[in-house]
Amino acid sequence: MRASTRWTLAGLVVIVALVVALWREIGADDPAGVTGAGSSAGVAREHRDADTAEALSGPRARAGLPPCPAPATSHGGPAALAGVTVECAADGSRADVGAMVEGRNVVLNLWAYWCGPCADELPAMAQYQQRTGPAVTVLTVHQDENETAALLRLAELGVKLPTLQDGRRLVAAALKVPNVMPATVVLRSDGTVAKILPRAFTSADDIAAAVNPVIGVRG
Repeated sequence: MRASTRWTLAGLVVIVALVVALWREIGADDPAGVTGAGSSAGVAREHRDADTAEALSGPRARAGLPPCPAPATSHGGPAALAGVTVECAADGSRADVGAMVEGRNVVLNLWAYWCGPCADELPAMAQYQQRTGPAVTVLTVHQDENETAALLRLAELGVKLPTLQDGRRLVAAALKVPNVMPATVVLRSDGTVAKILPRAFTSADDIAAAVNPVIGVRG
């Protein structure tokens, strides 16, 4: 083999190695699909293998989340959510999302622990829930498989809202929510989707202005 050929092959090997390293670095910086890939495009899991009941007990205690809403029994919730079952982050119980939101005005807030605008928005969602009381149910949906990180982020923010752990993004897929975070879905009590809002909110006032008119809630 000629010397020039050997150098060419060696150069190609180096280039391939650099490309692989760059790909791995990008994957690490985009853990849950900001660019449309991530765990939802690969082998999607509800949560990591490391997130066992024992491992989650401490983070759950720190987060102190309220239980998820009790499901209705008449199964008249949104048709798109029929059969969608995920985990309630408060205690690890299974949650039938369609039955859970049935008969309620619901604000579904889709987020992930690594999302900066989500962290800014979650306290506003909690404040909005305090304002509206039982007229509206704010339900957050964590869309990354790292459940431990989600619980610790909620504890850090002091946000205590019922939360679904949905690393497979089943809720977003069922409701055809754009692949952005944060995103908010407003559901009427009759099970219809009032609005999909693929945007970040900065205050309870902003949330109320966008949500209340489409579900007929004052305040």
